Amino acid sequence: MIDIQRAPHLAPSLAERGQPGSRFRVATPALILDIDALDRNIALMAERAKRAGLKLRPHAKSHKSSFIARRQIAAGAAGVCCAKLGEAEALAEAGIDGILITSPLAGGTTARRAAALSKRLTDFAVVVDHADQVRELEAAAGAAGTRLKVVIDIDVGLHRTGVPDMQGAVALMQRIGTAEHLALNGVQGYGGSWQHMKGREARYAAVEQGVAILATAAKSLKAQGAAVAQITGGGTGTFGADAALGILNEVQPGSYVFMDAQYRDALGDDADGAFEQSLFVQSSVISINQPGSVTVDAGLKAFATDAGPPRPATAPFAPDAYAFRGDEHGRVMLPAGHALAIGQRIELVPPHCDPNVDKYDVYHVVSGDKLVDIVAIEARGRSQ
Repeated sequence: MIDIQRAPHLAPSLAERGQPGSRFRVATPALILDIDALDRNIALMAERAKRAGLKLRPHAKSHKSSFIARRQIAAGAAGVCCAKLGEAEALAEAGIDGILITSPLAGGTTARRAAALSKRLTDFAVVVDHADQVRELEAAAGAAGTRLKVVIDIDVGLHRTGVPDMQGAVALMQRIGTAEHLALNGVQGYGGSWQHMKGREARYAAVEQGVAILATAAKSLKAQGAAVAQITGGGTGTFGADAALGILNEVQPGSYVFMDAQYRDALGDDADGAFEQSLFVQSSVISINQPGSVTVDAGLKAFATDAGPPRPATAPFAPDAYAFRGDEHGRVMLPAGHALAIGQRIELVPPHCDPNVDKYDVYHVVSGDKLVDIVAIEARGRSQ
C-alpha cells in the first residue's frame, strides 16, 4: 500500500456519481483497478484450472504487482511467472515466492543475479534455450553455492525464443546433466501469437499444432532419462485448448485478471473470454471549446499504443469515440445533443493491458463507487 502522508499528490478527493463514466475523483490520468471484478476473474481462472487438473502459475508480466500476486496465490496458484529478472527481483523483495522466469537470460552479471535470487526463494526456476546460458548459470550457481532449477524453452512456432529442434533439446538436456549446480525441471512452450486469434477453432488448431512440438520434446527428453516434471505454457486466450489437449500440466495465463480491448475483440463470447473488465484509465475533461467533442488529459503517454486507441468504458460514448491528440491529450467525440463540463471524468479501456500497466506507478483500487486502496506496481519498469 502507498503511504498517502508521504505521497499527498496521490490522495483522492471525494467524487460524485452520475457523470458519464465517472465514479470517483483522483488525480488523472490514473490507472483504476476494480477489485471486485479482479477477484471474480481470479476465482474463475482458479476454478477452471482446478477442474482441468492443471497447475496454475499466472504470468505477472500483466500486473507486475505483489498485491495481485498474493490474491492469485491465495486462490490456489502455485506461484507466478515473470518475463524478466528485474520483475522477479521486485516481486521477491515484496515477499512473493514460486517464480518462473519465462524469458532466457544472457550475461554473467544476469546469471549471478538469478543465482542470488535462487538462494532467497524456496521455488525458483529460469528457462534456457542455449548451451551458453547453461554455462553462465552453472558458473553463477556454483559461486553462489546454490542449485538452480532450469526449464528448457522449446520453439513451438513463434520463432522468438526456444530450442528449434529435438536434437537441440536433447543436446541441451545432456549439457544440463553435466552441470553440478543446475537441475532440469521440465520444458516450456508458448505461442504468443495464438492468444489473440479470432475464433475458438482457429486458436485450437494453432495450439494443437504447437503443443504437439512440445509434447514431442518432452517425450524425447524422457526417452533419454530426463525427469520432465513441468510442462508449462499457455495463456488467457488458449486456456480452453490447452486444457482440452492435455499436454501441459501447468498454465501461464496473465491478462485474464484485467482483460483489454485486444482480448475482447479476439475472444468475443468464447469461454476463454468470460472474464470481466477490471482495468481502466480514468481521464478528466480539460477543454470543451470544440463542438461535438471534448479534450481529455490522457494521451499517448497514458496508454500502450501497439493495439490502437483505447475505448470509452461506458455509454453514451461510441466504442470508437476516442482518438489520440498528442502526448498529453485525447479527443472524445460526443453523441448529438450531449455536453460535458470541464473536470468531468471518462474511463477508458486499455487496448493492451500488459504494457499499459507499465506506464503507471500505482493502482487506484476501487470497490463500487469508493476508492479503497492505492497499491504500488513494484515491478513496473523492471525490464532488465
